[in-house]
Amino acid sequence: MQLKKFKPTTPSQRNLIQLNKSNLNKTSLLKHKIVGVKNKAGRNVRGKITSYHKGGGHIKKYRIINFLRTTNSTGIITSIEYDPYRTANIASVFDLLNQNYYYVLAAKNLKIGDIIKSGQNAEPKIGHSLPFLKIPIGSCIHNISVHLNKKAQLCRAAGTYGQLIEKTTQYARIKLNSGEHRYVSILCYATIGIVSNEHLFLTTVGKAGRNRWLNKRPIVRGVAMNPIDHPHGGATSGGRSSVTPWGKPTKNGKTSRSRNKLIIIKSKQF
Repeated sequence: MQLKKFKPTTPSQRNLIQLNKSNLNKTSLLKHKIVGVKNKAGRNVRGKITSYHKGGGHIKKYRIINFLRTTNSTGIITSIEYDPYRTANIASVFDLLNQNYYYVLAAKNLKIGDIIKSGQNAEPKIGHSLPFLKIPIGSCIHNISVHLNKKAQLCRAAGTYGQLIEKTTQYARIKLNSGEHRYVSILCYATIGIVSNEHLFLTTVGKAGRNRWLNKRPIVRGVAMNPIDHPHGGATSGGRSSVTPWGKPTKNGKTSRSRNKLIIIKSKQF
C-alpha cells in the first residue's frame, strides 16, 4: 500500500494523507556524501530578505547526488533512501569498475540489487544513463542534461519524465511534462525511466505546522493587506490587474526579452 491510513485522534490528522516509507532505508548508507548546509532563511549576505516565505524548518543535511553520469561504469543498487532536500527518492550505488560509492536519483521500479550502467556502452534499460544517440525514440527519460558535459537539469522531481520523440544527426527533440518541446544535442545524456515517488501528489499536509517544518512561512494575499503594504490592498482594489508588491505585472506580461531558440513549443499556461 503506497498511502498510510490514520485513525484521527487530533483535528490535524483528520484529512492527513502520507506515503508509506517502510520500504526505504532508515539510515543513510553513504556518510561521506552527506554535508551540512546552513539555513539562510531566504536572506542574502547582507541579511536582507531576497526570497520571501522562507524560514525556520527542521535541521537537515544535503546528499551529494551524481547528476553527471557520462563515464563508463557498472554499478549495483545498495539502498533506496529518503532525501529531505528533494521530492524523489535516491539510490546509493556501488561502482564495480571504480570501486566507489555515489548517490543517484532513484528511477521507478528500481530495486536493491539491480545493475545500472552509464556511458556509451550502456543498454536502454531502467536506470541506465546513455546519450540520446543510443536511446530509442518513444522512451521515457529523466535526469536530462541540456548542455554537453554539464550536469542534468530537467525532469528531476518526483514522478516527472520526458519523452524522446525525434532524432536527427545533430539534435534530439524531447517533450517535457509541461508540454514544452525542446531541442538538445544528440550527445547529451539522459537516464531511462520515470523518477521515483510518483504518488507524492496524492499526499496532504494536514496542518500549518508541517509546512513550518519544511521551511515554509505563511503567504498573505495582497487583497488582505492595507493600501500602503500592497497595490492590491484596500477596499477600492477591485478590478485592478494582478501585479507584484512593486507594481510589476504578473499575468500576460513579458518577463524577459530573450528567448531560447532551442525551445520549439512553450509550456502550457494554466
